[in-house]
Amino acid sequence: MSRSDSNGETCLRIRETSAGDLASLLGIHREAFGQEAEVALVREILADPSAQPILSLVAEQTGRLLGHVLFSRAGLDAAGRDIAAALLAPLAVLPAVQGRGIGRRLVEAGLARLARSGFELVFVLGDPRYYGRFGFLPAAPQGFTAPQALPDAYREAWMVKALGSALTAIRPGRVACCAALDKPELWRE
Repeated sequence: MSRSDSNGETCLRIRETSAGDLASLLGIHREAFGQEAEVALVREILADPSAQPILSLVAEQTGRLLGHVLFSRAGLDAAGRDIAAALLAPLAVLPAVQGRGIGRRLVEAGLARLARSGFELVFVLGDPRYYGRFGFLPAAPQGFTAPQALPDAYREAWMVKALGSALTAIRPGRVACCAALDKPELWRE
């Protein structure tokens, strides 16, 4: 029997992806972004050994995948100690169900799992109004430099969230990301 939420809708389940989810989750990115570039990027990140460990989550309702979020490994080149960090990219929800909190649930579940796994920081290049709701702050004023040069218009979009230690307890520096994401063109679009 399916559980229901207070609106009587079948509950949304957030779970880690499996090998059988690949075609569906790539379809989510294709529909959400309307281009193959995001689909190719997701494939690259999933296959990139420098991205490991990856946290890949899907939102599922009555057997249908509605959203996907991907967190890949990141590092700090001036941290002075090993910092467990991740980069959130990309997040996609099918256009027909956007605005229903699916993206929020995926991000919250990912942040909670990363925190339980000992991750200290999560970075994202995204809309400050959206990611600010999760406690992300502009990273540059905190001293965290993006893996590639950013246009001035994206300065506030480069964000960080501390999961464990306070940001002030971590020596900032340039963030390193997986090879699939470490391409200048991805940081200028």
